[in-house]
Amino acid sequence: MTMSAEKTRTARATPGGGGNSIYHSVAIAVMVVGVILGFAVLPRWFRASEGGALSGKPGPDFQLELVANAPQMGQRTLALNEYKGKAVVLDFWATWCGPCQAQSPVLDKLAHRYESQGVAVVGINTSDAPGAAAKWARSHQITYPIVFDDEGETSHAYGVSNLPTLVILSREGKVVAVREGFTDASELESILKRVL
Repeated sequence: MTMSAEKTRTARATPGGGGNSIYHSVAIAVMVVGVILGFAVLPRWFRASEGGALSGKPGPDFQLELVANAPQMGQRTLALNEYKGKAVVLDFWATWCGPCQAQSPVLDKLAHRYESQGVAVVGINTSDAPGAAAKWARSHQITYPIVFDDEGETSHAYGVSNLPTLVILSREGKVVAVREGFTDASELESILKRVL
């Protein structure tokens, strides 16, 4: 047996050696690509494209403790009915939620860009420790109003089961879209253009 034939036989016989390592590398690469595609595509497939069970219905009213960025000096609570005639984006979120943290700056820019066109963004902090939202909003320079859904009643009324969840209401106060998971600026703007 020649020396090169012996090396080939040994490489094939050795776990992880020779040809086996190529198949192993390809299998890992396929799994990594699958995971990346899963995180990128699956949330969009399973995300409700429109308002779900609330579609076309008035958004349930709420009055919650205002914990950050009061629209008026000294205001302590905020109610949905204060936004009559405006399109409203409700952001259900928590400080411990990574996608929620990524979503907040996108919403803050959107709030400033569309404010003059009658769009309001309201953060509804839920499933969180009291005081956490105010501190987080200050440290990340988030400027839209944030309320605290301490008991989770508002989240329940809107059928929120995942964070973040965005609920978009028309100027008439009706639910036009619900988005679970991170939603990018272009998708949000596309929805808002339909309701403005």
